[in-house]
Amino acid sequence: MKMEITRVSLLLLLFVSCSNNTGSSGKETETAITPAVTPIINYNAVNVYPHDTTSFTEGFLVHHGKVYESTGADPELPQTKSLLGTVDLKTGKLDKKIELDKKLYFGEGIAFFKTKLYQLTYKTKIGFVYDAKTFKQLSTFTFPSKEGWGMTADSNHLIMSDGTDILTWLDPVTLQPVKTINVTGEKGPVQNVNELEYIKGFIYANVYNSNLIVKIDPATGKLTGKLDLTSLVNMEEKQFSGALQMNGIAYDAATDKIYITGKMWPHIYEIQFEH
Repeated sequence: MKMEITRVSLLLLLFVSCSNNTGSSGKETETAITPAVTPIINYNAVNVYPHDTTSFTEGFLVHHGKVYESTGADPELPQTKSLLGTVDLKTGKLDKKIELDKKLYFGEGIAFFKTKLYQLTYKTKIGFVYDAKTFKQLSTFTFPSKEGWGMTADSNHLIMSDGTDILTWLDPVTLQPVKTINVTGEKGPVQNVNELEYIKGFIYANVYNSNLIVKIDPATGKLTGKLDLTSLVNMEEKQFSGALQMNGIAYDAATDKIYITGKMWPHIYEIQFEH
């Protein structure tokens, strides 16, 4: 998975040139014409790193300077596994800390909260709680949603998605729901809300089977912006025929860096945008 420097440079040139400038030249103009339309957030790809093409990405985050990834095991893709571990940005390899029995569980979103690490599963309505340092399993929990998709955390709660337009806040101690909101855009409910990341007071989410990352106001559920990453998705599909949906947003608060990737993508990107 190592990449030559010349290849990285070439890719970066292409990605920067393909950065999302498909929206209006300024948010003010777009808002003045169609006030209900969600503003486009322009971005630049500033770094590219390798990613394991067997990783069916479901959860993606940065904790204490390390990139963590949770993957699922798609039954139609025998090379995939439900793993949770740290990603080496030099090689793209995942250092496995946890592996779920793929016959029983499909790994989904993850979140750290204080001394614990939480992991959702897809259709079993079961979540796992681990010690954040040793990765020893401490307990399991159930959740009311039919499915578990993405997960993140603010300063007080865990927040999960379930593939609908609903986000659910969980008490990190009791793991019971304390609040739900419906995610809405200019066309109404936003379905397929997937992998989540909490960044400076807003929730950013992949929308499954789209090339969009949406910015959500956690107080109202309304979209306040969206990134169209079609150019990067197209690049990944050209680089590797097995690349699937974009899924994965990781924010390093210490360095203010944001990373994105996708299911079985050959790359992870560091992108910059106003947030």
